[in-house]
Amino acid sequence: MNRLRPNAFLVELRHWLVCLLLCIGWSGTVVAQQEPIKPKEINKSPDTLHILDPYLIRIRPPGAVERGATDSLATPLSKAVADSVLTQRDSVFYSKLKANMYKHRLTRQLYDVIFQDVYNSRIKTGEVSQLEVNPFNAFEGRIIGNIYIRRLSVFGQTVYDTLRNPANWIERSANRLHTNTREHVILRSYLLFQQGDVVNPTVLRDNERLLRSTSIFHDARILVVPHPGSRQFVDVYVITQDVWSLLPNGGFGGFTNFSVGFDQLNFRGLGHQLFAQVAFNSRDPRQKVEYQARYRVPFIGKTFMTAEANLLYLRDLKQVSFKLYRPFLTPDMKYAGSIEVNHTQINNRVVDRNDSVIFVPLTYNYSDVWIGRSFRLFFRQSNSDEQGRSRLTIALRNTNYEYLKRPDVTADTNQIYQDSRTTLFSIGYSRRKYVRDVLIYGFGRTEDVPVGQSVVGIMGYDNAELGQRLYTGINFSQGKYVRRMGYLYGLVSLGGYSRQGKIEQGVFSFESNYFSPLMKSRWGNMRHFFNTRFTTGINRFSNEYVSLGGSGAGINTDGIGINTDALRGTKRWFINYENILFSRLNLIGFRVAFITFANLGLVSFPDRALLRGPLYQGYGIGFRLRNENLTFNSFQIRLAYYPNIPNNSIPFRQAFEGIPTLRFRDFDVSAPQIIPYQ
Repeated sequence: MNRLRPNAFLVELRHWLVCLLLCIGWSGTVVAQQEPIKPKEINKSPDTLHILDPYLIRIRPPGAVERGATDSLATPLSKAVADSVLTQRDSVFYSKLKANMYKHRLTRQLYDVIFQDVYNSRIKTGEVSQLEVNPFNAFEGRIIGNIYIRRLSVFGQTVYDTLRNPANWIERSANRLHTNTREHVILRSYLLFQQGDVVNPTVLRDNERLLRSTSIFHDARILVVPHPGSRQFVDVYVITQDVWSLLPNGGFGGFTNFSVGFDQLNFRGLGHQLFAQVAFNSRDPRQKVEYQARYRVPFIGKTFMTAEANLLYLRDLKQVSFKLYRPFLTPDMKYAGSIEVNHTQINNRVVDRNDSVIFVPLTYNYSDVWIGRSFRLFFRQSNSDEQGRSRLTIALRNTNYEYLKRPDVTADTNQIYQDSRTTLFSIGYSRRKYVRDVLIYGFGRTEDVPVGQSVVGIMGYDNAELGQRLYTGINFSQGKYVRRMGYLYGLVSLGGYSRQGKIEQGVFSFESNYFSPLMKSRWGNMRHFFNTRFTTGINRFSNEYVSLGGSGAGINTDGIGINTDALRGTKRWFINYENILFSRLNLIGFRVAFITFANLGLVSFPDRALLRGPLYQGYGIGFRLRNENLTFNSFQIRLAYYPNIPNNSIPFRQAFEGIPTLRFRDFDVSAPQIIPYQ
């Protein structure tokens, strides 16, 4: 029998001592580190966040008295804080302990009995706490003293474990090349609170979600700790991790046909977004050079307003536009609005009932202005986290289309090109909260799932060229987690114009989205997705259609998966199913997910019942690759089979494509809008 070497024996002895302490009760009371935290220590070195982290713990015997601490996290209320932080990160201590104990079968079994991998427990089980406790409730009413910003590198570190290091020289080099979001930008533009404010738990929770929802941060966490020597003041630590922000793009079909450009989501760490692209095609007789550019400045100062300018000079679309807007970013925001103007020249592609394609040259000016006010509805404060926050929102909007070039417009032809000035008023009720989950549309990042409901009524006048008409519409949506079944969302919309007692350009639509709980298997974690959407037009104009055509596959498409003009009509019903297996495979930082999907659809014109038409079908398999630290879209490789698509001579198709990250439908009430016919 092999004898243990002295070093191995010492390791075994340490393992048994740790287990003995835990088993016989010497774990005692868990208390926070008491050393005061100095701002200069935070910014001196990227490896000093373990000094910043207020939830480093030490073990003391039961009954021992902690000396010199006036404000300790070791209070009954600290359990809520510990639930937010300690249970969501794998500490370096336990990671090292697990690595050592897993070297031998006996100690590995002992580790599995005593310890639990807290950091990965949510990913493994897919469990979602329906009644999540707001971790900041423990500090409600205290005053914010110091605010510290900790900016993590793109690769290596995480907001759960700031001591992790980049895995290889590629990640280390990328961290050096990337410019992190500047500290003053986060302080001045991305925080809903400031020094001297009273701690509001819902504001801190909203701010965490707001940081995660931006395109420049991969993840974010906010920590609150008592200020050393004070029972009234607390310090707030904001930890952010950037994404890799520079995305080159382009294509090469030879020196006579190529394009080149880039998309910078965080220009020089200022949070500004810059996109530019130039394309050249020497064989195009109409226009050889195309270019487009966009510049966006999000969250200007403390106004949370975003400015955006666009320039497009393409063959069939030329546009100059400017937009200044502020949405209802959180349920507690009182004001929102937008101002937009643009000048557009477009060759509008139109397909008539006989499948003939024509291009209609149009030139028009467009302006859009809206403003909204949100009012808090009264509810019991103790139920706010469980029930969500209720708001009553009113909004007013004015849009104007002025055509400078168009075909002849009459009461029977080309009505959609008439000049119009539309004024809409809306009143809506919304109730929403957010539940944190993982492995839904992302590949491991924290995802904030909206739960709640909204109902909005819209009314207004369209002072159109062909005569004034009244518009009315209503939207109702609801989404929630159903116990042991998953998440279910539904949206019902009905609206249209009325003129001289007749309805025109009406639409009725229904949409439902579902995803199952996360299911653990030997190959990884799996979810089922089911989406359906029904749309029908009511007295639409002669050149208005909906289509089943569309690129993509699975939940990433709103069509059958093939772009074709043959799948048009005035009503349609689309059903989509997708199964995603989030595997444990990791290729140089890219997570791998395997997919199977089925797309089914019906479409018809008024002269035929929808259910009597052919059921168009698409089936396929594939896999997706994604690195959450990069701004790149997910990469998807798929093989699909389309057995009965009209005018399709290639039933089997394969594709390598980029898939943008999907976003959840929220329950905020924003600008009044005409219900889309799509």
